[in-house]
This record gives sequence, C-alpha cells and structure tokens, in this order.
Amino acid sequence: MKMDQHYIRENAEPKRRIFGLSLAAATMFFLLLTRLWYLQIIESDNLLDQSENNRLRFVPVAAPRGAILDRNGKVLVSNTPSFSVALIPQDVKDKEALLDNLSKYLGLNRDELQQKWEKGKGRAKYYPIIVASGITRDQLEFLEENRMRLFAGVDIEMKPVRAYANGILAAHLLGYLGEISEQEMANERFSEYNLGDYIGKSGIERNWEAELHGADGGRQVEVDARGRFLRTVAESNPTIGNSLVLTVDTDMQKAAEEAFGEQAGAAVAVDVNSGEILAFASNPGFDPALFSGRLSPEQWKSYVEDKRHPLENKALKGQYPPGSTFKIVTAIAGLEEGLIDEHTTVNCSGSYKFGNSTFKCWDKKGHGRVDLKKALRESCDVYFYQLGERLGVDKIAQYAKKLGLGQALGIGLDNEKGGVIPTSQWKFKKYGKKWYRGETLSVAIGQGYVLTTPIQLASMIATVANGGTIYRPHLIKRIIDPDGKLVKEVRPEIVGTAGIKPSTLRLVKEGLAAVVNEPHGTGAAARLYEVTVAGKTGTSQVVKLRDSKGGVPYQFRDHALFVAFAPFEKPEIAVGVVIEHGEHGGAAAAPIAGRILRAYFEGKGVIRKPVKKEVVEQADDEVPTEEE
Repeated sequence: MKMDQHYIRENAEPKRRIFGLSLAAATMFFLLLTRLWYLQIIESDNLLDQSENNRLRFVPVAAPRGAILDRNGKVLVSNTPSFSVALIPQDVKDKEALLDNLSKYLGLNRDELQQKWEKGKGRAKYYPIIVASGITRDQLEFLEENRMRLFAGVDIEMKPVRAYANGILAAHLLGYLGEISEQEMANERFSEYNLGDYIGKSGIERNWEAELHGADGGRQVEVDARGRFLRTVAESNPTIGNSLVLTVDTDMQKAAEEAFGEQAGAAVAVDVNSGEILAFASNPGFDPALFSGRLSPEQWKSYVEDKRHPLENKALKGQYPPGSTFKIVTAIAGLEEGLIDEHTTVNCSGSYKFGNSTFKCWDKKGHGRVDLKKALRESCDVYFYQLGERLGVDKIAQYAKKLGLGQALGIGLDNEKGGVIPTSQWKFKKYGKKWYRGETLSVAIGQGYVLTTPIQLASMIATVANGGTIYRPHLIKRIIDPDGKLVKEVRPEIVGTAGIKPSTLRLVKEGLAAVVNEPHGTGAAARLYEVTVAGKTGTSQVVKLRDSKGGVPYQFRDHALFVAFAPFEKPEIAVGVVIEHGEHGGAAAAPIAGRILRAYFEGKGVIRKPVKKEVVEQADDEVPTEEE
C-alpha cells in the first residue's frame, strides 16, 4: 500500500509540472494574442501613421507675402528668395556635435542655435526646426557639400523674404519683418503660424499682417533611411497674400526724405479733400532689410546711440510744442468768439507785461501797430499774448479740439500718440494744481503744456484749408488679390466738422497766404511762383532758458515747424513739417515743405521746370523768453 502511494506521488509530480508549463504557455500565448489584437485592431491606425512617418515627411512651404505698392502702382516692397538652415530632430544623431559644427564652420552663434533647438522641442520629430535664416550663398554651398559628413540632420529651406525697392525709403511707414516670438505664438491671432515664420513687427507690415501674410502650403515627401529625399508624394500650394496699394506717392516721399538731409524730424502731406496721406517721412531712417536677417551688434548699437533716434517713428509718435503754428488756433478762437475782427489792432513794442512777468516777442524791436493779418504774417507774439489772455485756456482748448488736436487720429498704425491740449481741469487732474492765467499766454503761442504730432499738424491745416471738414488721415487706398482683382477700396472717412464760420476761415487763410507771399512774411522759403502757397512758421522751445547767441548743445536747441497748404485759391494738399532742434521754422522747416509741394505739383504737370533760386526778403519767428 505504501508503495502504491509513493508511485502515485511520483507520477503526479510530472503532471503538475506539465500543467504549470502548459498554463504558463497558454498565458503567454493569450497575452501575445491580446497584444496582437491590440496592435492590429486598436492601434492599427496609429501604427500605420508612425510607419508612414518613418518614410514620409511633411515639409512646409511658406506663402509669399503680398506686395506693397504706392498710389501709382510703383512697387515699394516685394519678395526675394532666402535660404534657412533647418534641423530635422529624428535625423540628428549627435545634437551637440551638429550645433558645434554649424557654429564652427558657418560662423553661427552657438547660444542662439541652442535656444532655437530648445524652442522646437515638443513637436513631431520629423518637423523642421529653423535655427538660422538668411544664410549666404557661400554658406549654402558649404552645407550642401558637407551635409553627410558634418551636418547630418540639416535641411535647407527656401523662404521668400522682403525686398525693399528703394532701400530705406519710407522705412518707418512700411515697417519690417521679424521671426515670430513665443509670446506671439501663444496668441490666437497667430494660431496658423509655425516657429521660424516671419511676421510684421512694425508699420504697414504689422498692422496689415492678416492681409499680407497669405496661407502656407506644404509638400509630403518620401525619404530613405538616411533622410535623403526620394520623391514628392503630395503637394499643396501656398496662397499668396493680398497686396496693398498705399495712398503715398513715391516721388513725394523721396522729395520729403531727401529734403531733410542729415536733419532729424518728420513731414506729413495729406490730400485736403480726402485725408489720403501722400507722404509720411520720419528722418533719419533705418534699413528694414537688416531686421529680417541677422542685425549685427554693431549695427544695433549705431541705431541706439544715434542722438537723432532713427528707430523712432517721429511722424506718428513724436510730440512737439507746435510753437507759432498754433497761432492759427488762437486766431480762429478769437474770431469765432467775437473778441477780434480783421481791423482789431494791438501795439507791439517787443514785449508784454503781465503781472510781475514780462513776455517778450521774438522781434525785440517790436512790430508796431498790428492787426490780424500782420500778426499772422510776421508772427507777432504780443498780439496773441493779449488775445490768449482774453480767451482763457479752456476756450483755446475748445477750438484746438474742434480742429482735431489733442487726440490720436486713428490713421491705421499702432502706438499713435495723441498729443496734449491743456485745460484748467486737465492740469488739476494731472498735477493737482490750479491753472494760472499767465500760463495761458504761453499756450496761445503754442508753448507751455501744448504738444502735437506732425500728423496732427498736417490734419489741422488741411481742415482749415478745406473749409472745416475733418477727414481721417489714412494710408491704404485699396487691397487687391494675387490676380490683381479688387478686394476692398478704402473710401474717405469724415470724422467731424470743425463748425467754424467761412468768414473766419477766409480771414485766417488770407493771413497764411501773406506769411509766404508778402514782404516780411516768415515763410517765404516755401514760396512757389507757379502756385500760391499759404502757411505758418513756428519755433518751439526745448528748454526755457537758452543762449540766443548760439553755442547751445544740439539736444537743447529749439524745434522748427511749418504747416502749409496749396493752392490758396482751391486747396488740394496740406503739409506739416517738424525739424528737431532746427531752431527756426522759416529757415529750416519751410524749405522742406516747399520741396514737398513742388514734387506734388510737378507730378500733376503744374510745374514743369525747376525754378531758379532767387533772393527773397525773409523774416523769421523766434521763441519769446519770459522775464520774472
């Protein structure tokens, strides 16, 4: 019996082992079947995609931006091919060595390469990471020759970049492109953009990005195990962006910028009957092409350290005391309020006593008996001191705002400044102090707290010229698609009327015509003999005390201003000019306005031949000083 039990135990042991092994095998087989079912059924689509991605690669194709044209169809900005260095992460075997080689052999910044590599993380490994743009032809050839040996994982992409037909002409207006930032990528507005894309960073390029950008395309290509191109499987063409036709005239723009020479400042010319901006100059300019490539530290330093501030859009954001150009506002206010008429006179002895202060006229000898026309023609400060005192600051501000001063005009560019038109309430709110009557005298001649921009000055004189209609200044004439078909035409927009009597405007305009065309007028340098020009000079203080004998450092010299319109009989064009630290409006700013006006009328065939320079009698308005 004991032997039988021993025999049974001996036979049962192998059976248990066989059962255990069978169970283990069955379990493994079940798991394999389950895994196979999971891969074949559940993950089939995903695995198919991964398999395809191992041999298929999507290469984005950037859309060319729309062109920018002037009002006559002349090309201002177009496109030209540019080559970029892209890294394909799945093909990069040794990232550190690759970045070292790019830095060593191509002269690229190692830190910048690393930063751009890090920014590209988190995306599909086959997706290219742009690490350098705008490489030279020599760099391109070296890359192609040594791609397998030194630059495994590098791809060359061709992208269209901006070509500026006239170099730095209208740089502040047109703007420039730059690589999209991480902050911009997070904005829903740029949800369709990719890292490495270029977008507008300033000017027209920025504010009309949606129209200019277009839609990127792409190519699905087949590559071998080493990442080499075999064939194109599928392709979608990019959609070219729409083109913009500006209101600006290239010839007038050139005339404006060339007239400045090395001087800093701004000039704006507008159509008085539509608000179309014909010229929009800020000087000195900059090269927008540099900002689309690699701007060297030396170039950046030269821009930043230039005391004339070439990167600032002075026409849009420069805020300056308007000086005597503001006497137009004071004169209109006085006439409208019935405080003066064309026969009202004031005796100018060279200064005006107010309380314990003496306010001097720019002409220390005095202008004698002065009526409105003479006060405008010779820019008599004493006349406007007394008129300003009678009006009060709030009444002056009322008429300044009627003419569109003291607020941004909304011309379609970002960061437009609104200037300052002070009131008694404004001062109390800003400084917690009451308004003193003596401060009004400075405001009456465009000094004190008053600040205006060049675009506002041009708009103001245009409103006076056209009889009181305030048009919104604008830069876009129409939008056209890649086939040249009209997408949108921009119509003139009337934003208000000044509500000024025609008789008032007639008297003021007659005084402005005398400024340019009569003896002792301060604006003779803007005179055109074929067309009657009307205008007003201005000189505004930068600092309160100055040495009139010269030797004043550049940054403390007075600004020179001039506003004008023409023809006097039937106005078409208005101009506002500011020369930073130019000192005298009649000598510095008026000639620039004259050259802009001449370019306009030459374009219309009114003026056909250059006029020989003639000696003309000319006065100039100086900034008054105040003696306590």
